[in-house]
Amino acid sequence: MRCPFCGAQDTKVVDSRLSSEGDQVRRRRKCVVCHERFTTFETAELTLPRVVKRDGTRAPFDGHKLRSGMMRALEKRPVSTDQIDDAVGRIQRRLLASGENEVAARRIGELVMEELRLLDQVAYVRFASVYRKFEDVAAFREEIERLERQPSPEATRQQLDLLPPLEPKS
Repeated sequence: MRCPFCGAQDTKVVDSRLSSEGDQVRRRRKCVVCHERFTTFETAELTLPRVVKRDGTRAPFDGHKLRSGMMRALEKRPVSTDQIDDAVGRIQRRLLASGENEVAARRIGELVMEELRLLDQVAYVRFASVYRKFEDVAAFREEIERLERQPSPEATRQQLDLLPPLEPKS
């Protein structure tokens, strides 16, 4: 790894730890020439399925586009960047786990709405209103009434899991 400060090619790893729900390795490095420290992140390069849009065209999956859409819905809402990153990671893992070569844009939209509903109900309604193309106030009202019948995101987070988390396979 090249030093971002002096450009030297010789750096050594000082510390490594898992981050982002175990999907990344965070490494603290030190340049052996200028002795500056910096952080790098290592992730597995996986091929996500291609997205089949409503008009039938296909495009590569774009995690940045997914994240920016969620950020737009969550603008000025009390949701941390880490929570957003975790939600994006869960969506990407579900897409990878499907094993499909292609996924409908509609499916991605449903996954986003599922995550937003758990994070923040206002952001969920914002996203759903655009995604489902609400035409009038009645459509908003129906969606809000549906949300009111479900537990709030805060109540859901405070619930205990019935089953212990699965141990990762080594």
